[in-house]
Amino acid sequence: MNLKVYSKEGKEIRTITLDDNVFGLPVNDDLIWYAINNELANKRQGNASTKGRAEVHGSNAKPYKQKGTGRARRGDKKSPILVGGGIIFGPKPRDFSYTMPKKAKRMALKSILSLKAQSDTLKIIEDFSIESGKTKDLASLLDNFDPGLRTVLILKDDDTKIKRAAANIPWVKYLSYNRLEAHELFYGRQVLMLETAAKSLNDFYGEKEIAQ
Repeated sequence: MNLKVYSKEGKEIRTITLDDNVFGLPVNDDLIWYAINNELANKRQGNASTKGRAEVHGSNAKPYKQKGTGRARRGDKKSPILVGGGIIFGPKPRDFSYTMPKKAKRMALKSILSLKAQSDTLKIIEDFSIESGKTKDLASLLDNFDPGLRTVLILKDDDTKIKRAAANIPWVKYLSYNRLEAHELFYGRQVLMLETAAKSLNDFYGEKEIAQ
């Protein structure tokens, strides 16, 4: 698969050949759904907690005697059917995370990359860096593409200058090529990938590393 490479000014300058085993695969919707839900589940804190009848603060005494009042039988005020009482089957802290098979996760990410490439929402940009680390410099560069869209920047490595500049732009997320996130990648309205990151993805997710 051949894609155009854009300059920082948003102009086409050349083409790049991408591995069809990474960017030209049929889209597997089921795996994409599985990968996204796995990431969201792993991010859940799971610290919601409620108090049961035995944990609510209050007296254990009956408000009135069992018989002779003409009223319904009543236990203590911690009863779940009273306001301020315990919660029946309420949530307790738990771990929502689970492990997704490595090959399935890799295939899901390749499906998303293929989807973005086939839908023309993936653009390859010549390598750049924001030497000043200032948000306004990165924002002016992104204005040459589609500003305002939910954008994912895929970097070759941990470029701290670009990350610092992108931190204050709410519609921009950054990912390293070897630590992609299915959720961010899938919901990005446009994916801007550095040229060296694209070349690295050819090798990192190519069939040479792990035989499918």
